[in-house]
Amino acid sequence: MDQEHMLKSDFGFQLPKELIAQHPLERRDQSRLMCLGRSDGSIRHLHFYDIPKLLVPGDVLILNDSRVMPSRLLGVKEGSGGAVEFLLLEQKGKDVWETLVKPGKRLKPGARVVFGEGLLTAEVLENVNEGNRLVRFSYQGDNIFEVLERIGQMPLPPYITEKLEDKERYQTVYSRELGSAAAPTAGLHFTPELLEELKGKGVRIGYVTLHVGLGTFRPVKVESITEHHMHSEHYYVPQATADMVNAAKREGRRVIAVGTTSCRTLESAYTDHLESCSASTSIFIYPGYRFKVLDGLITNFHLPESTLIMLVSAFAGYENTMEAYRTAVEEKYRFFSFGDAMFIADPPKEEPCTD
Repeated sequence: MDQEHMLKSDFGFQLPKELIAQHPLERRDQSRLMCLGRSDGSIRHLHFYDIPKLLVPGDVLILNDSRVMPSRLLGVKEGSGGAVEFLLLEQKGKDVWETLVKPGKRLKPGARVVFGEGLLTAEVLENVNEGNRLVRFSYQGDNIFEVLERIGQMPLPPYITEKLEDKERYQTVYSRELGSAAAPTAGLHFTPELLEELKGKGVRIGYVTLHVGLGTFRPVKVESITEHHMHSEHYYVPQATADMVNAAKREGRRVIAVGTTSCRTLESAYTDHLESCSASTSIFIYPGYRFKVLDGLITNFHLPESTLIMLVSAFAGYENTMEAYRTAVEEKYRFFSFGDAMFIADPPKEEPCTD
């Protein structure tokens, strides 16, 4: 496929509305798993609890341990009492945040908003970045995150319309570093027991942190995808993970990313080796990109025409990816954040990928 002439519409597909998962399954690892051969496009249908069968001792699995902030706030405008919704996007200072606000017309600089019956108040400072607001928060307590845990709601993607009863189901079981505006959803399928089974088999598990921004849901607006500019997201690679990945690359073992966020972190931070680092990335991966680190990818099924399906197409090949998506629709896989998963890799050299 010609890189220079790739169009957004090349990554479209018809998705029946009923295939958009509105709630998580009762057990995380009961989701379905499509096993896609990276080189040959072969497809097999498994379940996520089969992942240990697909990995071999020495494989390195990299997970994003970012934790979603309950950053959706419902409040009232001081004076008028009108209903207001805030979504915290990025911390710009101790108590200053870039925030998405609704309805924006009511909230001009100087406006004040009250949340949680006074537990949290906000003053709008200025307009920034395509209609967002810079806001200063005031509260009682040590930090705003404690207040958010009490009164904030999960910022579920716009395609999920049902209420989430248990906030922890939009967190991975290994989430630790608070800061994401959306979950790294490929990791939602793991249970503590499954992770222990993998460790017991000799799979090495490392962590990176990438705080997912709402730009992950931003549609590609230009028809020629090479003109699209990605949002920037902050990431961190610890030394232990760098050492683990470098050893695997030296020894010819597979490095498998759990999710597009882990993939983007590794590919952004790697030169001829991986170092511990803290930085931001706006890397845009689409067909034609040459991967430096990845040998395997675990990912969910993504929105049509999104940067995420473009990344998957770069890794698995355009034809393989679009055929896999056509098959997923035919087989009624569940799509998006609470949906099913895909494992993309070639079999390990030492041991074939078997049922």
